[in-house]
Formats: sequence, structure tokens, C-alpha cells
Amino acid sequence: MAKGELYEKGREVRRQLLGEAFVERMNAAVYDDPLMEGFAEYTAEAVFGMLWTRPGLDMKTRALICVVSDTATGAWPELALHLRMARRQGWTEQELAEALLHLSGYIGVPPVREALIVAKKVFAEMRAEEKG
Repeated sequence: MAKGELYEKGREVRRQLLGEAFVERMNAAVYDDPLMEGFAEYTAEAVFGMLWTRPGLDMKTRALICVVSDTATGAWPELALHLRMARRQGWTEQELAEALLHLSGYIGVPPVREALIVAKKVFAEMRAEEKG
């Protein structure tokens, strides 16, 4: 299938959300075979190219929505990605922790605990990357 404008737009949005170095690491470690390459192409076009670029919400808000939905559904690997995106879009560690704690009244304490464990790891990784 030919890669079109939405694919290219999606690749750019993904790089903006995750950062160039992180995207390159993911491409080498996760999307380095034909099975996952097809998934990466699909998500570049359908998720990042179409969904993330819709009008009506900024990318910062969209990132927080993803953090909330991942926590509510127990999607821990995706939560790690979306927390990274949320931090890069301007949410602070404290704001994200508070959003997660707020969820405990609606989805329960166990998934929030798991989400905070994921957040602790992601935030530590990002701080280490910032140091160099």
C-alpha cells in the first residue's frame, strides 16, 4: 500500500509526541519486523495522522485523555507511552500524578496504584534522558 499524506503527517505527529530519539529506539526494538511494521504504518496513518490531528482539542488534552483511558482499561505498556507524550506536551509529573489519584474515586485504587508504578518508572527514565 502506498504511503500517503496522512502517513507522513502521522509520522511527524508521533515524533513530536514522543521525541526523535525515543521513536528511533522504538523503531529499532519494536517495529523492526514485517508484522509490527504493518502495525506501525497503520497507527501512523489512522491514529496519529487522522485522530491526533483533528480539530477541537489540543495535543496536551488528547495526551491526558489517553493517560486516563489507559489507566481505566489497564493498558500498562500504552500508559508508559502516553505518560511520556503527556510530559512532552507540558503536563508536569505532579499534575499527572494528581490526575491518576483522582481516578481512584471512579475506577478504584488497584489500577491507579499500577498506573503510578508505571509513572514512577517513566518519569525516572525521562529525567535520566534529560541529564544526558
